[in-house]
Amino acid sequence: MTSISANLQDVRKRIAAACAAASRDPAGVRLLAVSKTWPAAAVRAAADCGQREFGESYVQEAVAKMTTLADLGLEWHFIGPLQSNKTRAVAERFAWVHSIERYKIAERLSAQRPAAMPPLQVCLQVNVSGEASKSGCAPEQALDLARRVGELPRLALRGLMAIPEPTADAALQRRRFAELRGLRDRIAADCGIHLDTLSMGMSDDLEAAIAEGASLVRVGTAIFGTRPAHGEPVAQ
Repeated sequence: MTSISANLQDVRKRIAAACAAASRDPAGVRLLAVSKTWPAAAVRAAADCGQREFGESYVQEAVAKMTTLADLGLEWHFIGPLQSNKTRAVAERFAWVHSIERYKIAERLSAQRPAAMPPLQVCLQVNVSGEASKSGCAPEQALDLARRVGELPRLALRGLMAIPEPTADAALQRRRFAELRGLRDRIAADCGIHLDTLSMGMSDDLEAAIAEGASLVRVGTAIFGTRPAHGEPVAQ
């Protein structure tokens, strides 16, 4: 697991360099280590290097890792598509959900969040690139969804998330992220809802995301390596 330590250092250097280029304070950009499909041992190795926040997309796999790693006191973020039959486990076990695209899912999460826990921190996922295969609400639906989700008890609406189409075109990368930032600003202006989180940018485009205001980047491959195909056994 020594490569995880070196990779984390490299990613943190990339974040610092991107912040310097954008005249931003690196403290304003959080690193979410995307550990989906990786074993608990890999998460523990990253935690040993000071990483505290981890992103998961598969509920059963994530809960198993949470149980194994309960001694570490990590913060878990759900970042994948969420089905109605999985909301209870997410509401009960995660600190954040980045992938709300429908009011029904938000409503279920609110109803199922235990009263003894802090409010579930949530982001709305927006399909800024308009891909038919991509999750997320349409940009024109985001304002109404933000209004409705923002009124739910047991949830704290924190921001927006996007996964634009992969591209090597740096200008297109920045344009997609700028669209999300602009949408965040319109929600603030039209709905009076202050959102402090832009969850955008991954291993291949975190620099463009930071240049356009990302406050949280979701990085998996650059930390853990090429991801195994989901469905393979996840060692604990």
